[in-house]
Amino acid sequence: MSAGWNTIESDAGVFTYLINNLGVKDVQFEELVSLDAEFLRQRSPVFGVIFLFRYPSGEKPHEVPQDGSFDHEAAENQFFAAQTIQNACGTQALLSVLLNKADLIDIGPKLQEFREFTGALPADVRGEALSNSELIRDVHNSFARASPFADEAQRLATEEDDVYHFIAYTAMNGKLYELDGLQPAPISHGSCDPDQFPDKVIPVLRRRIERYPAHEIRFNLMAMVQDLRIRARQIGDQSWLYQEEQKRSAWQWENALRRHNFIGFVGDVLKGVVGSKLVEGDAEYTDWVGEAKSKTKVRVEEQDKIKGGKNGNEP
Repeated sequence: MSAGWNTIESDAGVFTYLINNLGVKDVQFEELVSLDAEFLRQRSPVFGVIFLFRYPSGEKPHEVPQDGSFDHEAAENQFFAAQTIQNACGTQALLSVLLNKADLIDIGPKLQEFREFTGALPADVRGEALSNSELIRDVHNSFARASPFADEAQRLATEEDDVYHFIAYTAMNGKLYELDGLQPAPISHGSCDPDQFPDKVIPVLRRRIERYPAHEIRFNLMAMVQDLRIRARQIGDQSWLYQEEQKRSAWQWENALRRHNFIGFVGDVLKGVVGSKLVEGDAEYTDWVGEAKSKTKVRVEEQDKIKGGKNGNEP
């Protein structure tokens, strides 16, 4: 890993254990597969949502937001930090929710200390403080995928690159806010209390998505909610509790795999397989390669037929 901030995935298991490792208790993330207020409400209490989208190439900051209105007073009175470094926006988005919900969430002593330290600072200095926090950076980087190749994530993106960005939505002080570190201030989307949040945030997200062409589907949405195991225990639903425990186990396994680079292992396996065939003789090796090529050709042709059937015109 580099000394900077590495790219992490937009994944519920990654974000859940990231905040857990920062000291946050009884909070998890749930991926939302539809823009459905009722689906979101069923996971209440919902502290906020994290939205990932492709950032339009070459887009310049607007003097006024395309939806909602800047609330510069909220930038001073609530936790809002300017994004000052690449690749940190995912962690910054989830912290934007957590640090504004410290009255409802046990954020742990380390984040509480960070919140108190940055409380009186302007947004740009808060951003610098976040970027320079060794604790937050190290926990963030621990969830980046291991790679044996040169890390190009630190280079500046060009207009030809697909760039993705995380932002947060949450209800605070009676309003629905969009928290985006690339903007000069929180964006207010009108009145909203926590109970209204599912109904109020879905239309805002729909309008955001409608700015893109109809074929654009590269979005991801996750809700920050109370640990669902707590509710399962409260209502005595053992089946639900078992499902949640199994999900946690799967997340831990996937997160462990992310920390390992399997390129060397795969290379050694291939060398072993090829070596065993060479021992059998050149003729056997040649036949083996020819058989593999034939099977690959058949699979490609079958896939092309399937694709052709899906894309063909209706009779």
